Amino acid sequence: MSTPLHLLIATPQRVLVDCADVVSLRGEDGSGCFGLLPGHVDYLTVLLPSVLRWRRAGGEPGFCAVRGGVLSLSGRELRVACREGIVGEHLEELEARVRQTREAQRDSARQARVEHLRLHTRAVRQLVCYLRAEGETPFHPEGEP
Repeated sequence: MSTPLHLLIATPQRVLVDCADVVSLRGEDGSGCFGLLPGHVDYLTVLLPSVLRWRRAGGEPGFCAVRGGVLSLSGRELRVACREGIVGEHLEELEARVRQTREAQRDSARQARVEHLRLHTRAVRQLVCYLRAEGETPFHPEGEP
């Protein structure tokens, strides 16, 4: 059997997974699902938002939901760079965490839109008040009554 792969999954903020005994990985790119085993030729692909699944030498599974990213395999180094990822030991647990994260992100975006609208409305009101006040005080250039 070939030497296991070293899997590293990272976001710009932190390392999500650093595992040196991966014997298989499944992912999804634009062409569909794919699998990688030790001894596979070097590989580079852009991942779709999906769940990466791997199995360690002892048989333990691992899962990481990614919102897209880049996967590269060079020798036995398997690296995934993604903007966001959620790791779980069980698929059901991961699904629940992804759902909670999505809901929290939607709520945050909704609050940001409300705050943006509130600030915009306040700015428009200030402009209207300023323009009304300017209209009430007639402007007389020098020399005119």
